[in-house]
Amino acid sequence: MDFVHDQLFNSRKLRALTIVDNFSRYCYAIEVKTSFKGINVAEVMESLKMKYGVTPQRIQVDNGSEFTSKDFDRWAQTNNVTLDFSRPGKSTDNPFIESFNGSFRDECLNTSWFLSLEDAAEKIEAWRMEYNCFRPHSSLNGKTPDEVMEQHQTMPENSILEL
Repeated sequence: MDFVHDQLFNSRKLRALTIVDNFSRYCYAIEVKTSFKGINVAEVMESLKMKYGVTPQRIQVDNGSEFTSKDFDRWAQTNNVTLDFSRPGKSTDNPFIESFNGSFRDECLNTSWFLSLEDAAEKIEAWRMEYNCFRPHSSLNGKTPDEVMEQHQTMPENSILEL
């Protein structure tokens, strides 16, 4: 998991919480808001747990306040999820999410003009669906993340979410 920052047409800030699985490169969600707190991250993770019926064993995160909050820590402990914090200033500790965020910025954020948070959420979700379902990845032997997920039906035990 990680955050990407951008803005609307009127310079109003927006943040996108990106949630990607290291194993399959599947992007589970990109949540868009003007700001996030730890409770918001926990709510997103709880909704993904309900939607997919599983939780990851481990989540890689940076040391941002949203990920070090009591609310998110409580969610992780309640769900037996290990939080794997990267070393401060070492983005190379979390290369999959950094690569994903680079593609997300280049292919979606830098090419789109967002009129509102709702407009941003719609355009970002369309990009996420294309990324998961229609774009083969060389790291996945030419398969899409969706095809890899279909092979495993559920989140594989060795999945690691990048937050």
